[in-house]
This record gives sequence, C-alpha cells and structure tokens, in this order.
Amino acid sequence: MKNIRNFCIIAHIDHGKSTLADSLLDITGTVTSREKQNQLLDDMDLERERGITIKSHAIQMEYTHEGEPYILNLIDTPGHVDFSYEVSRSIAACEGALLLIDASQSIQAQTISNLYLALENDLTIIPIVTKIDLPAANIEEVIDDIVNLLGCKADEVIPCSAKDNIGIPTILESIITKIPSPKGDPNAPLQALIFDSVYNPFRGVETYFKIQNGTLKKGEQIKFMATGKSYFSEEVGTLKLKNKPKEIIETGDVGYLITGIKNAKEVKVGDTITSFKNPTENNIEGFQEVKPMVFSGIYPVDTEDYEDLRASMEKLQLNDASLVFAPESSAALGFGFRCGFLGMLHLEIIQERLEREFGMTVITTVPNVSYHAYTKKNPEDIVLVNNPTDLPDASVLDKVEEPYIKATIITKADFIGGIMTLCVEKRGIIINQTYLTPDRVELLFEIPLAEIVFDFYDRLKSISKGYASFDYSPIGMRASKLAKVDILLNGKVVDALSALIYHDNAYSIGKKICEKLKELIPRQQFDIPIQAAIGAKIIARETIKALRKDVTAKCYGGDITRKRKLLEKQKKGKKKMRQIGNVEIPQQAFMAVLKIND
Repeated sequence: MKNIRNFCIIAHIDHGKSTLADSLLDITGTVTSREKQNQLLDDMDLERERGITIKSHAIQMEYTHEGEPYILNLIDTPGHVDFSYEVSRSIAACEGALLLIDASQSIQAQTISNLYLALENDLTIIPIVTKIDLPAANIEEVIDDIVNLLGCKADEVIPCSAKDNIGIPTILESIITKIPSPKGDPNAPLQALIFDSVYNPFRGVETYFKIQNGTLKKGEQIKFMATGKSYFSEEVGTLKLKNKPKEIIETGDVGYLITGIKNAKEVKVGDTITSFKNPTENNIEGFQEVKPMVFSGIYPVDTEDYEDLRASMEKLQLNDASLVFAPESSAALGFGFRCGFLGMLHLEIIQERLEREFGMTVITTVPNVSYHAYTKKNPEDIVLVNNPTDLPDASVLDKVEEPYIKATIITKADFIGGIMTLCVEKRGIIINQTYLTPDRVELLFEIPLAEIVFDFYDRLKSISKGYASFDYSPIGMRASKLAKVDILLNGKVVDALSALIYHDNAYSIGKKICEKLKELIPRQQFDIPIQAAIGAKIIARETIKALRKDVTAKCYGGDITRKRKLLEKQKKGKKKMRQIGNVEIPQQAFMAVLKIND
C-alpha cells in the first residue's frame, strides 16, 4: 500500500491536462509506440473533435523510482465548468492533485474553482506551470501568481512542457515524494467507493471503484449498500489502457468490477461496495447530489421511440451521473423527458451523445431554469416550476422567485468596460472588483441564472477576445417580476416554445422570437400568423405569407367572370385549408430562441 499513489490532474480549459497525461503514460512505458496518439485517454469521438475532455478518465501506470516499484493511479479530468461534477468525483478517489497553470494565460476562474474543490478534500497540491515552450509564456510572472495563490515557495512550482517532455521526470518524482500513500486497513471488512461507471453492451455495467478498507477478490459475493442488492464479482481488475483482469484488488487501489448487471438503475455513483458475508457497518460518505442549472425537454422525433429513449438515457446517466431526468408530456411533441443539465455545453453534449452512441434523433425544447412560485391561497407552499406550463394562473399567483448565482470573471483590464455593460444588461449587480496583477482583474457579481443560460458565455468571449474566464456558484432564490410568454402558431399555443422571461424584456424578446420563427418555418398554401402573447394580450405578430400560384394562367381570353369564378372557388378552399391546416415546425426552430441575438 505504501507504494500506491492516487492523483488527478486539475486545471482550467485548455491548460494542457490531456497532453500532460499523454507524456506521463509515455515516460512510464504504459503505452507502446504503436498505441501513442494525442489525447490518448479521450476515447470519445466528440472529445477529439472538440479538443475538450468531457469524461474523467482513470488509468494505472507503473514506475520505478530509486530501485523501488510504484503504482500510480492517474485520473485526467475535464476543465469546463459544466463538467465540474466529474472533477469532484475524481478528487474523492485521490490523495493528491497536479494543478496545471498555463504559462501564457496564468490563473483562470476554473483553476481557482478546482483548487478549492481539492483543498476541501485535503488533497496535496503540486503546482505546475505548463506550456513554457510557447513564445508568449511569462514564466516568472505566472510563478509569482501561483505563490500568491497557494502561499508556497517559488522553487516548489515545477515548470514543464508536456509536448517536449521538459520537467516530466521532476513531476513523477514529486508525485512519489509529496503525495501521501492511501490510508486504510487491509484486514477490515471491504469498503469501496464507486466513483464512476460505464455501460458495456456485452458484459453489462462496469463499475469503477477505489478500495478504502479491506480487499476485493474475483468470485466473491458482494453487496451494494444503497440498493441492498448482492452480486458475484465475475471479474475484477485494474484500469490500464485496456482493462487488465486480476484475482484480487487490495486496499488503496483503484479498479473496475463486472457483475453482469444489465439494469442501469442498480448502480449508483457514490455508493459503497461491501462484502456480503462480512459487511461493513458504515457507508463511505458519497458525493453531494448534483444540482441541475438548466432544464430542457428532450423528446423523440418519433413518439414510438419513447421507451428506447428512456433506456438510452438510463445508460447515459451511468456514464454521466450529472444528468437528471423525469418523464413529461407536451401537447405539441407527445411524450418525452424533462432533463436537468449543468449548463448549455452539457445540454449540447448530451444531445450529441444520444444521437451518436444510441442512434436516437431527439428534439430539445427551449432551455430554462427552475423557479419557485407562491400562490395567494397557500403563501407558504412552494410550487416548483421547471417548465413554463407549470406556472400557476396569474389570478392565483402571488410571487415568483428565480435562482441567482455569484459569478466570477477574471479578465484583462482592457475589457472591464464592455464586460460591465454586458453584466448590467443581463440584470447583474457588481459586488467587487479586485486587481490580481496590474493587468488582470477579478470581477464578482450577482446575476439571475436565467440570464446566463442562453448567450452570455459566447458574448463574454467575444467582448474579451477570448481572454475572460467565467465560473459561477448558486446563492439562492430571489423574488422577481417574470412573465410567461406563449408563442401561437396559426392561433394554437405551442407549449414547447413557451418561456418565462423578465417582464421588462418580454416585448423585445417576443418580437425577436416571432421574427426568427418567420425565417425558419417553411411557407404553406395559406397565411400563417405567428404571435407572442402574455396571457390573452398579443404583444408581437409576424405573418408567413402563403405560397402564391397563378391559378388563372390557364384562363386566357374570354370573359373576366371566368377568372373571377375560379378565384372565388380558390378563396373558399384556402379558407377551409387554414381552418384544418397543420404547421410543421422544424427542429432548429425550437433552438432559435437561443440565437435571437445573432
């Protein structure tokens, strides 16, 4: 046990986590020259295409230091704020963390956020300055920033370039000398924490765990404490590039378990695995329940695929424990699910993964956040509003509260004016402004979550030319003046396009939605009115004109009454068609609301 080291790599987006992981695997001889490739641990096509890590990836390395063999369990984590739940779970399975800071970008918002997560879990931090080979690298300045942030000495910060393998042996030495070995009692009853799982279509659920106490043998009968169900461990092993079966996994080590479970609901991330014959008394403290930030409906394009979509979502939830969903129905779209996501990128990734990994083509409705409504009849009772259709009628509604967040933006001093204007436009209140260095500023402000759901992050990046970093945490609910804006197509309310909007912005946003839908909905043989309404009051209208066909072209010559008779007949047909005509809404129309400022 004294020769095991469990550590993770944490950093802001694009600070070189996956590149460092590749270098560590290369130097320890974990991968052969044939297996080598960039972003080796990112095994999803989506991760490679976008150049981001979506899932945390665990792998075991073997390394000899001063003649003694060591086992190093590495977890590479994502950097985007939407995948912070992956980071928190990885941290729980480790005793140390490599904190990477880009030599050209210095400390960013997510660097600080992930650092606090690691410090809360009492992890040993090894600070590393990466990308020192870049022409724009300010190594001395960044080391000074790290010393101020961590209170460490300047010589404790390791300069490295993962691409050129500079500083990698020093990092490996620091991992062995500074990160403590795991603590635990090999003779105590088995206690193992589940920190991740994945669905294998051939073998069922593969569970990833870290043993706190005791040992886990192949063929042993085990029990999952949250569900109380018992299974036989068909296969246990360590997480190499390809899973490596073993007879026994010992205290402090990280491994995988296959029990032949086919039902995704039976495995819960954060659960404790124990022995069936000699169970432990105590559960390991799991993870905090994830709090979704953004809600959106996901519906199958074909209503017959509803059960297939449910099965796909359950399998996806195994691999991404931060996905939350519950069944719901819509008059426009039929049966589907109300899903909770950690942010807009998370929503986009889930939709993409459903299509790629499970072959499910889905429609996503306008994303919104969760509100609290209070009625005049029961002013104490909270009505949870995850969907605009859940909002009580205006006649009985007392007040609505919306979630607020505390946001941190770290940016260059040149962009403060533009960023403050954006925050004020989004109903934000500036709380504090701190100069970290003469050129770098940290802005703290409080803002409604609904305002950052749509296009806030994209606009922030444009204003700051990509230099601003953004992180947020929830601070509770506050009363707000909100209006439910309904969209009517051909006189019928399309509930999937309804949205709860701040009252003062309702008219302008309603008008923009109508204009956007006019561009996207194809023309029919009859006029289609698109209206935005608050209650019974229409606040905006656009009309999609009918496709015109020259029906009188064949009536050449002769009396004008022939043409008139034909046009009258045509008019009656158009009227009837308009009464019974259905309008097809394309998928991009549901997402159009997100792009109303484009």
